[in-house]
This record gives sequence, structure tokens and C-alpha cells, in this order.
Amino acid sequence: MFRIAVAGNPNSGKTCLFNQMTGSNQRVGNYPGVTVEFIKGYADFSNEKVEIVDLPGTYSLTAYSQEEIVARDFIVNERPDVIVNVVDASNLERNLYLTTQLLELHVPMVIALNMIDVAEKKGHTIDAEKLSAILGIPVIPTIASRNKGLDKLEEACLQTIKDKTLPKAVTYTHELQHVLPELTEIVCGYSELCGNFPPRWAAVKLLEDDEVLLAKMKELKSTENLEKAVQAAKAKINAHSNEDSNTAVVEARYGFAAGAAKEVTHMSDVSKRMLTDHIDRVVCNRVLGPLILCAVVYLLFEFVFTCAEGNWIPTSITFESFTSPVGVLESLFEWLSALTTAHVTTPWLQSLLSDGIIGSVGSVMGFVPLIFFMFLFIAILEDSGYIARVAFIMDRILRIFGLQGKSILAMIVSGGLGAGGCAVPGVMATRTLREEKDRLITILVAPFMNCGAKMPVYAMLIAAFFASHRGLMMFSLWLISWAFALCCSFCLRKFLIKGEQTPFVMELPVYHVPTFKGLLMDTWHRTYMFIKKAATIILAISIIMWALMYYPRLNTSSLDKEITTATQTLRAETAKTAYAPLFAETELDKTIKAAANPGAETVQTGIEKQRKEFVKQLEAYKAGENPATPSSVIAFNKYNEQRDQKENAFAEKQLVYSFAGRLGKSLAPVSKLAGFSWRENIALIGGFAAKEVVLGTMGTAYSLGRDSVDEPEPLAKIIQHDPSWNKLRAFVFLIFIMAYAPCIVTLVAIKKETGKWRWAIFSTAYSTTLAFIVATIIYQVGLLFYK
Repeated sequence: MFRIAVAGNPNSGKTCLFNQMTGSNQRVGNYPGVTVEFIKGYADFSNEKVEIVDLPGTYSLTAYSQEEIVARDFIVNERPDVIVNVVDASNLERNLYLTTQLLELHVPMVIALNMIDVAEKKGHTIDAEKLSAILGIPVIPTIASRNKGLDKLEEACLQTIKDKTLPKAVTYTHELQHVLPELTEIVCGYSELCGNFPPRWAAVKLLEDDEVLLAKMKELKSTENLEKAVQAAKAKINAHSNEDSNTAVVEARYGFAAGAAKEVTHMSDVSKRMLTDHIDRVVCNRVLGPLILCAVVYLLFEFVFTCAEGNWIPTSITFESFTSPVGVLESLFEWLSALTTAHVTTPWLQSLLSDGIIGSVGSVMGFVPLIFFMFLFIAILEDSGYIARVAFIMDRILRIFGLQGKSILAMIVSGGLGAGGCAVPGVMATRTLREEKDRLITILVAPFMNCGAKMPVYAMLIAAFFASHRGLMMFSLWLISWAFALCCSFCLRKFLIKGEQTPFVMELPVYHVPTFKGLLMDTWHRTYMFIKKAATIILAISIIMWALMYYPRLNTSSLDKEITTATQTLRAETAKTAYAPLFAETELDKTIKAAANPGAETVQTGIEKQRKEFVKQLEAYKAGENPATPSSVIAFNKYNEQRDQKENAFAEKQLVYSFAGRLGKSLAPVSKLAGFSWRENIALIGGFAAKEVVLGTMGTAYSLGRDSVDEPEPLAKIIQHDPSWNKLRAFVFLIFIMAYAPCIVTLVAIKKETGKWRWAIFSTAYSTTLAFIVATIIYQVGLLFYK
């Protein structure tokens, strides 16, 4: 199987091209030894099976960031059969700088001259054949978003692999060409230094003061000759051009890229301002820009809730009734729970399946439609090019609070554009920040963003208490998350991590119309990762939390005795009535279940007909519609209510007696200051593992405290009718969820990125403390006004 590596600048259309070539046949992984994410895909090129690897987007291969090192190490160590270098034709000179560095590696390569249509709109005509002759490699014009040119690109890749075509050597400036041959010859004597790298490339990197190569050189023995040769070469360059060798190498590359671009590009006589420029005059305006950003975020939430919770899915072929995507999933999990309750008789197994798995995981999975539409909207913003404008707009604000413009990228990845992100890749995205202090502050505040894991909790509480203002509430939470992040970054910069802020430079790509296929693939990939997490990590943690809430068990003899006494009283009171057979030893449980599910279909035997008539009379009595209610119906209703009260009281007592209940109760004297009960304490402890677990654990905690015969209800309905909950308590809980400790996976990422556990521990301690203080203040002040 042939292996192809796709490399290119961010915003060059690299990912779009990769998606078009591989379709849905992709998988995500990490490079060995690091946490840089990559995507592999598979395709057929003229009946040849090929593996395609999408390398991290980067502007260069200089060892400034983990992505740059990973990209070049993959090319050299993994030795792909060919590299597809995706070049933005509308920004040819800038893109050719990376191309120059790829040429230095002297590996088989093909250039995909992408977005050729955008270049033409700018008035640029590029001679692809002439560029191919200059570089010595195939150059194929493509428009990846329209799937144009990709067939020729595939043919060029296969031909390059077959012919083992290598590019021409890069021609440097005179001073570099003068010193490189001698230095390269000396480098050849140190095979450990070069490894799989070309000796000429290693020589250039030593002149460039590449940290990786310099570190390798220090590890070698007897490098005196090499060190002298490097210093001598640097001295010659400095004497010739009056500049250091690092600058000379960079300028030589830019000179090569600029010269090649100038040779092959023809500019039209009349330069027309592109639509992008007209849009940016409004979108990036100092005043209008932030207002437009707020409007976009607000529309995002309205779009998500309207699509996910709006009733537009027909429930019958006659289109007389409709339900929402969320409603479909809620009904599915309610049906599964009822099915488990009806057919699984072993108490612990029934509780594990119904409460521990279906109740907890179902609580999370029920909000998959919200997550899907959130990802879809964000994918539209990303693919259109608006995200880069957000970074530009926010730069001025971020600098006031001690961050730099590039920090916005990590914040957006973490969920800073609204929700749906993840703090783990957000923390890893800080690798693009070169100043260590800027990077550390960004790492510590990125988890405040509203990641996708918090979204189900938000959605549940908003549905229960703020249903008429869903978009406004989510917009408010977005603003509050940014307030937390900015205030904390200001304090960290002011008192703990002091230092100069680095300047912000970022390319603003042209606007694109996203492709339908690309949007769906990207949205499905992110949604699938969320579902996978719910089916693995969250499931495992939910089972552990269920076990902690289920064990140890109380002795049920006292409850059994009370129910037996109540049952005997019921039978005595109804012994001489027509409905007495419904309360016999073998029939009472069936009657209780029928009363709990009055609409359930049954086999119409004699006693079942009687039971159905009895349930009708019971329902009429509850609704106050039957003044002449039989005494047996009144007696059963009283018995049923007493039984429910006793079982629910015992279930709550059992939960308090469990391991988790004891821990939750022990924290209650403190947590009650912020309005949290011991049940919420249990859920919040589970949230340290993963924020999605909060919802699942709450579902389990409230399910274990209710009568198992009742028809299962969504958690939102349960707490909505719980007298201990109100809007104030729900709002405070939302604030605490937003701000308290990052999940375990994020903490591991923080440790890996900072190299120290102390920063991961500090992140947990300071964010949880801050969250509790703010929640307590809001709750205590709110009690003064809320009734």
C-alpha cells in the first residue's frame, strides 16, 4: 500500500482536499510519543490502495512548535512515498516558503496548486507548468472545494511514486552556496546527527540554529571539528552579508519563494477589490466587529435549540403530529428503561441497567442532536473563514487582559465561540504561542470555555427552568465564561506569571462557501467522537458511580413489613367489593403496574378487562371527574400513594447510606452555602472525571431515589417538579459547572504541555475555589430577592 502525506499552510484548503480524496474512510490518532492529533484516510487511486496522512497545518518546518517537528519527523522517519504539498494559489509567495523547506528534505513531492479560482478573482494568473519546471516536481492546479483537478493530482502522485522523482536542489544565496558544500561534507561524517535527514538539510539547520539538531550535536562525542566548521561557516556568512546565519537562511528561502512566485505569476492590469475585502471592512470594524460577533454567537444558540428541540420530525405517516430530535432520543431511552424494568427481575441488575447505564448514559446521549447542530454551525464558521476574523477582532480585548491574539485560537478550540469545543485540543493548540508565559496563562484559562462536555448539563437545566429564553441563557453563559477567562488571565499576568506580551500576526484567509459534503463529514466526525466518549469513558465512570451509589445495601425487612401491613389493610377494606380479585397475591403487582402505565396494551382476558375498567375509574378519580367513585378505587389510590412514599423514602435513605451518599452528605454543610444538595455533590465529584458524567450521575442519583415502578421520566422533568429546585439554584449550578475543575483528560494534557503536575493541580485548585466563591455569592445574594 502506498503512503501519501498531505502538508500545507493553515487555510490553504488542505483539509478540504484530504476529505475529498478519502471521503468518510478516516480515523483519528496521535503521533507516537506526542499528543499532536492527526487523521489517516484511505482511498483508491486507479485501483491502487493508498493511505493518506493529513499532517498538522504549519507555516514552516522550523522547530518552534510541536506541530512543525512532528510534520518534518513524519516525512523523514515514516518515509511516505510522496508528499502532496497543498499551496494556496492566491497567496503563492507566502505558501512557497513551506514548499522551499519541504524541497530541502529532498523527498518525492507533488504540489496541489489549490484555490486557483480565488487567485483568478484576485487578478493572478499562475503558470503551473513553469512553476513545475523551476521546482522539478509536478504542479497540479486544483479547486478542492469543487473536486476539480483531483483526478490529475492522483495520476501525478502515482507517476511520481513509480518514477521515484526527486525535486531539484534549492538554490540559495551566494554566501550560503559558498559555505554549504564544505559543511555538508563534514556533517556526512556524523551519521548519528543526520539520522534519516539529508546531510545538506542538516547542515542548513545547523546554520539556522535548529534546537533539535543542536541538542543532538551536544549528545555526540568528539564534535569539535563539526562545531568549528559551523562557527567558521557562520563567521563567513556574517562577514559577507553582515547578518547572522539564521537570518541569512530565512532570507534565502524567502528570496527563492519570492523569485519563483514572481516568475510564474501574471498580475492583471486592473486590480479589483475582492468581495472578501468589502466584507472585512464591516466585519473587522472596531465598533461593528464585536457587535456582529455577539450577534453570530446568539444566532448560533437559537439555531441549535430550534433545530434540536423544535418539533419538526413527523411521528406518523399522516403528518398529524411531530416531535423533536431530542424528543426522539428521550423516548427511546424511556422505552429502554421501561423494557428493562418490566423484564429484568434481579434487583441489582435491573438497577445497573436502568439507572446506572440507561439512566446515566441516556441522559448524555439524549442531547446528541444539540451537539450535532452545534458542531454543524461552528463548522460553517470555520470553513467560511470567519474564525480568523474572530481572532483579529478579539486581539485588542485579549491584550488588555494579559493574553495575546493567538490565544484566541486555543480558546475557540476549547469552546470559546459558543460551545461544542474541547479543552484538551485547546490546551494543545497553545503550542503555536512562542512565549512560554503567554502559553501558560492561556492553558490555565482555556478550560473556562463552554466545551461540548458542559453542553448537555446546560441544555438540561435550561430546558427545565429557562425554556422560554433558551438562546438568551446560552448567550449569557458564553459571556460569563469569557468574563471568567479574562479576569483570571488579568490576575495571573498581574500577580503570578509576569512578563512581556508578544505581538500577534495572523493571516486572514479569503471567505469560502463551505461544501455540503465537507460540513457533514466534519460535523459527523466530531459528533462521533462525542458518542464514542459517551459509550466508553462515560459508561465506565457511570458504572463506577452507580456502584458507589448502590452499595452497601440496607436491610429491607422494615420496608417489607410496612408494605405488608398496608397491603393487608387494603385487602381487608376491599374484600367484599367487586374489584377484590385485583388485589390478590398474584394480581396486586400487575394492578400497580397497570395503574402506573394506564395506556399499556394488555391481553383482553376476563380479569384484564376488569383491571382495565378499574384503571379507568382510578384515572377519573385522580382527575376529579367521577363523583361516584367505588370505595375500592379510593382505598387502592390511598394504598398506592402510601406505598410510593415509603419506597421513595427508603430509596433515598438507601442512597444516603451508600458510599457516594456518605461522601455527598459529608460535603453538604459546605456546599449548601452555594445551594447544592448532597445529590449534586455526588454528581460534581463524578464531574472531575468528565463533565458529561455530571448529568449521568444526577440521572442515576435521582432515579435511585424514586419508585422504580413509575414510568421513567427525563431528568429535566424530575428536577423541574422537585420542590428543592428553582431558577436561582439552577443558575448557580450552571455557573459552578462552567468554572470548576477541568476534567481528568484535560489535566493530563496540562501536565504534558507544561511538563509539571503542579500546574495541573493549581488549575484544579484555583478554578474550583473561584467557582465555589462566585456560586456562593450569587446564591446568597439571590436568596435576598428570590422567593
